Amino acid sequence: MHIHILGICGTFMGGLAALAREAGHKVTGCDAGVYPPMSDQLKALGIDLVEGFGVEQMQLKPDLYVIGNVVSRSRLASGEPKFPLMEAILESGAPYTSGPQWLSEHVLQGRHVLAVAGTHGKTSTTSMLAWILEAAGLEPGFLVGGVPLNFGVSARLGKVVQGHARNYFVIEADEYDTAFFDKRSKFVHYRPRTAILNNLEFDHADIFDDLKAIERQFHHLVRTVPGQGRLVVNGLEESITRVLAQGCWSEVRSFGAAVSDFSAVGEPQHFEVICQGQTVAHVKWDLGGVHNQHNALAAIAAAEHVGVSPSVAAQALGSFQNVKRRMEVRGQVAGITVYDDFAHHPTAIRTTLDGLRRQIGNGQRILAIFEPRSNTMKLGTMKSQLPWSLEQADLSFCHSGGLDWDAHAALASMGNKAQVAPNIDELVKQVMANVKPGDHLLCMSNGGFGGVHDRLLNALKQI
Repeated sequence: MHIHILGICGTFMGGLAALAREAGHKVTGCDAGVYPPMSDQLKALGIDLVEGFGVEQMQLKPDLYVIGNVVSRSRLASGEPKFPLMEAILESGAPYTSGPQWLSEHVLQGRHVLAVAGTHGKTSTTSMLAWILEAAGLEPGFLVGGVPLNFGVSARLGKVVQGHARNYFVIEADEYDTAFFDKRSKFVHYRPRTAILNNLEFDHADIFDDLKAIERQFHHLVRTVPGQGRLVVNGLEESITRVLAQGCWSEVRSFGAAVSDFSAVGEPQHFEVICQGQTVAHVKWDLGGVHNQHNALAAIAAAEHVGVSPSVAAQALGSFQNVKRRMEVRGQVAGITVYDDFAHHPTAIRTTLDGLRRQIGNGQRILAIFEPRSNTMKLGTMKSQLPWSLEQADLSFCHSGGLDWDAHAALASMGNKAQVAPNIDELVKQVMANVKPGDHLLCMSNGGFGGVHDRLLNALKQI
């Protein structure tokens, strides 16, 4: 089958492209802004890329067009369609589908799917779970919204034995909508037998009106889990309790709270795993933060559902290397460390800062350098939470470029502990005017952040 993917350079669609190519399909694709590293990864797989969404791509005559959710029916100021290729597909009657639908029908069908959902921690927890199953010899397939360092790739098919029950696939299950023609959350297509509901907060203000609307989508996911399946749920989340109260037909295992089925005793980097009152495993690893401790408990509980004991899972986590852009150290100059993290939401910012503070203690300074780049943050929906999210930082620096709301006003309560810069050059100048030996510079964004990490490292070398 020849598939042509619209929006191929997104993390999810790029991973789908890699899976399709590995399965033997011919894959081509297009996107706006085709550039490294995704373009290099795709070309290395033999996937031809086209810049833009021009109608000339109809000449490729694929068997199927796979549409990413970057594509819409919107128009430019001139009145011309923003995605002329999509208009041509519709006019011609050519076959098309969404990425999640294609994945469901061509990769996930007949497999034991383990799905990881939640506002935060999806990528890390999915990577942990995939690594646990790999270490247990189960050779799972996976699709992750990042690059797990243990694997070096974001997606693979894994071992598939025809007619065998032990064909496992671990997937990051996103609640964002599927496509312009399918407004259901992506995860309703995956039909998991094991599902983690890690946490649930208001997010994606561009498509959801309120938290209740997101809870409804999460319950749609719950409805797809079979009776002999397992839901692994965060026992600390009232929102998830409300989701389950709408109806639940599967086994439930909780984690996080002291009275949960799976809980932890000890610090996040070295703790005992308690299952129904008994110590069943010990985790000792390099990751910090209570959020990662909870992620680990969720992954252990999910792995147990497919026969991996907590002790084997904990041993695997001891060699877990995390994911690129999750507290990734980008460099160190003169005792000053620069980190890159994907934090895109006030709660994610707070938990990331808390994890670093626990790791380094109170004797060293943390400089939080961030940009409110996600759709929710750009809309200003959560700007009032920013001072709370930054409490563990000694100084904070906000890149305000592209915002329609006043970042100065949002951070005013922080006084001289917060500065705002309209561009990356000014941001680097502000940081360099305040940095001291031994500081930890934590850069947080769900985008490239204008290469601020390398620019800071280069500036530090000039001191």
